[in-house]
Amino acid sequence: MARHSGGRGWYGKVLGAALGVALAATGASVWTAQAGSVGGSSKPAASESVVKPVAATIVHASDKGARGVNITIDDGPDPVWTPQMLDVLRENGVKATFCMVGTEAEAHPDLVKKVVAAGHRLCDHSVSHDTAMDKQSQAYQSKQILDAERMITKASGGVRPVYYRAPGGAFTPYSRKLAASRGMRPLGWNVDTKDFERPGTDAIVATVEEQLPEGPTLLFHDAGGDRSQTVEALRQILPQLKEQGYSFGFPVR
Repeated sequence: MARHSGGRGWYGKVLGAALGVALAATGASVWTAQAGSVGGSSKPAASESVVKPVAATIVHASDKGARGVNITIDDGPDPVWTPQMLDVLRENGVKATFCMVGTEAEAHPDLVKKVVAAGHRLCDHSVSHDTAMDKQSQAYQSKQILDAERMITKASGGVRPVYYRAPGGAFTPYSRKLAASRGMRPLGWNVDTKDFERPGTDAIVATVEEQLPEGPTLLFHDAGGDRSQTVEALRQILPQLKEQGYSFGFPVR
């Protein structure tokens, strides 16, 4: 699977200019996200059937304020590593945002439902994790985003993703505007742990400690290979950040 390029890890320092949000045409009724509610029903109420557009700018801030931290986990769900990460998050009382690849969500709907049931939020990470999406046509970008949204929503039992993260940070003005029109806030990151390179648990922890002053959104991965280092790093990082006075939240919408 294609991975995040080093340069794109820092796109979070640049906020996109505010764009007008246009409603995307659709012929089918759409579920509205219920992400963030613990143990809630996966079926939306009738009053929640309309998608509400959100801002098209890339978000990094935490809804917990200046001492908030957002844990985001990309590329899954994976039958080996996602359950282990869910266990670590549960043990520490932390909620995270899972940026799911459409094909993986479709292959593992049981895991998508477990993520939602545990109170975590869903994020659209495209169908195939193409890090060159920004070089492709608008039709291609649209299919990657909207098909993944459909796959994730179906796998979850009706809970929609509330964020969109472009693979490798390959956002375009068009993709941001499209995602926002579907109620999915474009989601950036500030701390690229490079855990996909498997640099060692200590290196992952050190990267978080060094880069956290850059901003609150941390990037990890739960698929694409052996993620034992990431699991162990989270096991160390979460209680350490709590001891330092941080709280864990979600990216603002």
